[in-house]
This record gives sequence, C-alpha cells and structure tokens, in this order.
Amino acid sequence: MTRGAPHLLIDAGNSRVKWALVAADGAQIAAGALAHGDGDSPEWSKLPAPGGAWLSNVAGDAVAARIAELVRTQWPGLPLTTIRARERQCGVTNSYTTPHALGSDRWAGMIGAHAAFPGEHLLIATFGTATTLEALRADGCFVGGLIAPGWSLMMRSLGEHTAQLPTLDADAARGLLDDDARGTRDAASRGPSFATDTPRSLSAGCTLAQAGLVERMWRDLQDEWQVPVHLVIGGGAADEVASALKVPHTRHDSLVLSGLALIASERDA
Repeated sequence: MTRGAPHLLIDAGNSRVKWALVAADGAQIAAGALAHGDGDSPEWSKLPAPGGAWLSNVAGDAVAARIAELVRTQWPGLPLTTIRARERQCGVTNSYTTPHALGSDRWAGMIGAHAAFPGEHLLIATFGTATTLEALRADGCFVGGLIAPGWSLMMRSLGEHTAQLPTLDADAARGLLDDDARGTRDAASRGPSFATDTPRSLSAGCTLAQAGLVERMWRDLQDEWQVPVHLVIGGGAADEVASALKVPHTRHDSLVLSGLALIASERDA
C-alpha cells in the first residue's frame, strides 16, 4: 500500500454498488454507482492509481468476486481489504454480542456518522432493501439497532403474498406519492395519508409504516437517554420516507463511504 496515495472506497449494498476515490487528505476525487447485474463497469480508466481499495460488502460472494475482478483488471496487484465490524474502531464501540455479526455497512456508516456529527447522540436510519436503525451515543457507543423490511421490499411482499393486492415497484409508488404531494394544498398535511384507491393505499401505508417505526424509536430513545437525539437518514428510499416524517432530521447519503475513508486512513497512518 502506497502512503499518500488515494483510497478507493466501495460500498456494495443489496441493490447497487457505490464507490468513491478519495485523496489522502479526505477530498473526493471521483465517485459513481452501478446496479447489480447491469453489466456496466465503473469509469476508473482515467483515475489516478489508488494505494489500496476498501470494500464493505453485504451483497454476497458473487458480488465480492465481481468487484475483485473489476479492481484487478484496472489495477493489477492493488490490495483489496474487505472490512468487518469489530469491537472497537475509529472511536466507535460495538455492543453487539457477536461484534463481527453486525453488517459491515452499518459499522462503516456509524463510524462515518460519529465523525460527521461529533458530540451528538444519534439515531441513524437507512432506507435500503432493508430498513436499519442504529442508536449511537455521543461517546461513540453503539448500543443496539433494529432491522425491518425496506420500503420497496414491504410493498413487493404484500403484492406477492396477497391475492388481491398489486405488486408495486418503487418507481410506480414514487409516482403515486408525487401525485399526492402535488395535490396537497395544506403544507401542514404534507405526506401520504388515507387513500381512495388500492395502489395509493398500499404505497401510503408502507411509507407511513417506515416513518412510524423511525418516529417511535426516536421518541423512545430521547425518553430513555433524556437528551436530544439527532435523527440522520439516508438510503435509496430516504426521499419517500422523509415525505412522511414529522420529526426533525438530517439527510446524509454517504455515511458508509465516509466511514470507509476513516478506516482506510487509520490503517494507512
């Protein structure tokens, strides 16, 4: 690994792969994303050679093999480190009973969040294929989390396992939510509500189920800790769920890559 060289950071989630090339000082040089199975390759040919690659992968062995081949083709011999959750790293302490069983994306995301919002108690909500919540104290202690079906997965499951409900994909559901938002005159009543047809009932119900889970845990966490808790949201369905949230929140879509950059910098020090 070459000291001072850029770091190639790769976040392989269940739906797509996000990547960034980051300079040693933390400045982003380039970034991109690609979907699984679309046959595309990242545009790396004109980039400066990194000193190493750092991967968070929750998408399985086949995706890991594909990423390794992409890296090897562009930069033969480049070290590729696949991260795993640890008991302690970059100021974050893992309270999972089996620390390495925590998803690497959640671990890197908490490291990124702890650095992005220093001194704050956090609830981190990520809306991907699964919806995950992490409760992270200001001292970096991860006290625990939740995993629920994601927004799209929830809608698809209803369509596939009930005889009379349609199977809505994310694009169709977004269109319904956008139509409802354009038809809302009262700003105080923004977001999905009671619907008068089945597709809108389904999209609104799943959106509000996501928002209700987050709001419940945000309030419970504040009651338990007796301190303000900063809600940070991200992920592919964050826009849709945010339309239904009635509590203050901050959007941050690069926590995993930010955490990978910190892990890479710590190892490179």
